[in-house]
Amino acid sequence: MKQKFKVALMVTALLGMGLGAPLEAATAKKPTEQASKKVATKSAAKPVKKTAAKSVSPKTAATSHKSHGKATHAKKPTKTLHAAVETPKKSMRRVAMADMDPGRLALYSASALVIDQNTGHTVLEKQPDAVLPIASISKLMTAMVVLDAKLDLQEVIAIGDEDVDGLKGTRSRLPVGTTMTRETAMLLALMSSENRAAHSLGRHYPGGMRAFVQAMNRKAQALGMYHSSFEEPTGLSSNNVSTAHDLARMVTAAARYPEIRGFSTTAEAKVELNGRIAEFRNTNALVRSDNWEIGISKTGYISEAGRCLVMQARVADKPVVIVLLDSVGKMTRVGDANRIKRWMESASLALERRPV
Repeated sequence: MKQKFKVALMVTALLGMGLGAPLEAATAKKPTEQASKKVATKSAAKPVKKTAAKSVSPKTAATSHKSHGKATHAKKPTKTLHAAVETPKKSMRRVAMADMDPGRLALYSASALVIDQNTGHTVLEKQPDAVLPIASISKLMTAMVVLDAKLDLQEVIAIGDEDVDGLKGTRSRLPVGTTMTRETAMLLALMSSENRAAHSLGRHYPGGMRAFVQAMNRKAQALGMYHSSFEEPTGLSSNNVSTAHDLARMVTAAARYPEIRGFSTTAEAKVELNGRIAEFRNTNALVRSDNWEIGISKTGYISEAGRCLVMQARVADKPVVIVLLDSVGKMTRVGDANRIKRWMESASLALERRPV
């Protein structure tokens, strides 16, 4: 009997141990799972650091691949981080041409004007109504008066003693006695600003020089150039005066003449004079630049007028008239023109980038 009781106790003990082990294991597992859940919850709630959101450049990705031997490990975290962190988009301010302050432009011309030919609006101005000597810009008017008279451009004219500059003593590559067609004289006057050629055009006008100057002033009045006056066809006289506004009207009118457009923008030409070939170049270096699309060009200089430049050109996909008067320094007028071009292109680019 005692032996049976001992056996029963042993069986009970063994059963207790077998059932206790799973219970103990389950009890131990539960706290572990709870701890794991807490860690997971804490990790999910914790924000991702911004430094981890940096994109991986191709070079960095290649280095990670080389170090770990698995490209997927380098890519996955990057995608996850970019999805978790979004960089706020910067708002873009609308920019109009008026926002581009022309006052910030360092223009060294005493008077300046830029007109949008599509709208007629003033893009930029600086003392545009100042009455100033215009030097050889006068030759645009000279050419218009000759063409308006419908004179034979193939008629041969000669350089005479009267065409020699006795006012400023300027040089010329056209000796007295040189003969050329009226067309060639106009080309040299507009392209190379040849004073003797321009003077000869006026002298060979019906009625002579006096009639020619009267025709120049009548043309100016007809164009609405009410603050302009012409005394002779070359611009050597400081009494040939105008304003930037008046000259913008003159340039616009000159652009209607195919001959003036072609001659004034010719970069260089070889001309036969007295049986010899002479090469002439345009006084405006910008006509030789690939960065400019110029339809009309004329430079001018005498000491009273300073360096002058007028152009009809396409800038920032707009046809514009540019007038620059009394620039100081030999290259200042070209520098001012380039500064205006860059300013207009910057404004146009800003307009293209504005949000729709």
